[in-house]
Amino acid sequence: MTPEQFRQHGHEVVDWIADYWSRIGEFPVRSQVSPGDVRATLPTQAPEQGEPFSAVLADLERVVLPGTTHWQHPGFFGYFPANTSGPSVLGDLVSAGLGVQGMSWVTSPAATELEQHVMDWFADLLGLPASFRSTGTGGGVVQDSSSGANLVALLAALHRASTGATVRHGVDPDRATVYVSAETHSSMEKAVRIAGLGSDAVRIVEVDGDLAMRPAALAARLERDVARGFTPVLVCATVGTTSTTAIDPLAELGPICQKYGVWLHVDAAYAGVSGIVPELRELQAGVEWADSYTTDAHKWLLTGFDATLFWVADRAALTGALAILPEYLRNAATDAGAVVDFRDWQVPLGRRFRALKLWFVLRWYGAEGLRAHIRSHVAMAQQLAAWADADERFDVVAPHPLALVCLRPRWSDEVDADVATMTLLERLNDGGEVFLTHTNVGGRAVLRVAIGSPATTPAHVERMWALLRENHEFLATDFAAAAAELEAEREAQRTAAREAAERTISEAEAETAAAEPADVEPADVEPAEESFSPSATG
Repeated sequence: MTPEQFRQHGHEVVDWIADYWSRIGEFPVRSQVSPGDVRATLPTQAPEQGEPFSAVLADLERVVLPGTTHWQHPGFFGYFPANTSGPSVLGDLVSAGLGVQGMSWVTSPAATELEQHVMDWFADLLGLPASFRSTGTGGGVVQDSSSGANLVALLAALHRASTGATVRHGVDPDRATVYVSAETHSSMEKAVRIAGLGSDAVRIVEVDGDLAMRPAALAARLERDVARGFTPVLVCATVGTTSTTAIDPLAELGPICQKYGVWLHVDAAYAGVSGIVPELRELQAGVEWADSYTTDAHKWLLTGFDATLFWVADRAALTGALAILPEYLRNAATDAGAVVDFRDWQVPLGRRFRALKLWFVLRWYGAEGLRAHIRSHVAMAQQLAAWADADERFDVVAPHPLALVCLRPRWSDEVDADVATMTLLERLNDGGEVFLTHTNVGGRAVLRVAIGSPATTPAHVERMWALLRENHEFLATDFAAAAAELEAEREAQRTAAREAAERTISEAEAETAAAEPADVEPADVEPAEESFSPSATG
């Protein structure tokens, strides 16, 4: 493709994306295809000859869109948002066009230094401690995901806990321990497995009524493990858990971690970006105790996947765990220690110029534009929670400080509540206007309503709430009718059983009566004369 052909078709692609965004509300939110449908539309063999670009664009409509669940749809309320924006897409386009392989400073100084600077900007905007800035003892880097960030945090913690021994001898899976709560994201246990510790190294700390980790329970487990000869390596505290956005109390957990010399990693994948809003920053009080911190710009900050913001307070522990310098990567700047090589801050060697899209987003929206974006979704969620609180058909089952509201529909006692709730969820999602997901709270199914699409307005939330109530009413009526029908059947069965029993008794009595002999009159018998003589007593 020549530069001129690229220019022509590039305009066509941008037009296609802009048209898609303008009509996205016309599609069903969740894809309606069945397993295998997409592949069935594709030829069995790869093309031998090149095809006109118009055919590729046509197949976006024919093949791709029917099999797409539209995460940017204004009715998308599932999981967590994965929103993007025009500046983000254009930044990614420039990154792709430059084709930079930013593994080391020398391979593209702008890729490294722009990333350092943007990460310092974000550390300031989120109110993170000074140690997380590139001018301090640590620094920030853009990772591919918070799952990857959780893994490298654990590797850094293992390096520090072992004073570097893991680099030479590997881990001691029988002695190291990692602490999570039942609400911690599963990626932390996956990181434990990848690191070679195994799931037995994981300690699950009890949570309180708000599903936040209990500091006293953590302290008790740490004390017990140390007494038994274990080496506590890392505590993963969560700001905004996946199920309910529960928030672990960092200010109380931090001193406990410091007392036992254990690395405190904060997983704020969803909620961390809310720190850009000053009035929400208190949710992360105590973050200064953290040894590492992760949050995803690609969830709620108008930046397309992948864009995880990750910071460490001590970069020496991170690079000590991950740095390897083969001869073919040696260069004067690296040897002099004058630069940062981000290949030593992540698992893979290669890396894209991810900071460009973050830079574009910040430059276009500004900090205040990003704050307005977050505030609007929080306000919509609070309105939804207020509606649900006032409606006797629903319960709000967890605190909702951000833009996720968890709702438990109420059902009659005769109905299996979990089955009814999941039926309601499927009816909503099948309808195509909205898409929700679920979780389990207190052993019962609940609906998660995550507000975060850039296209979502208060009118869309109000429509979702109306659909929720309408479908609940329909199912409740249907369940009541089914229960009444079932009860009528049971009553008919009971009546039939009683009548059958009565007939059986009557028949049995009749048979008994027929089997008895006829009554016989007794024969006349002369009474015997008494034998009495006065002399007998005399």
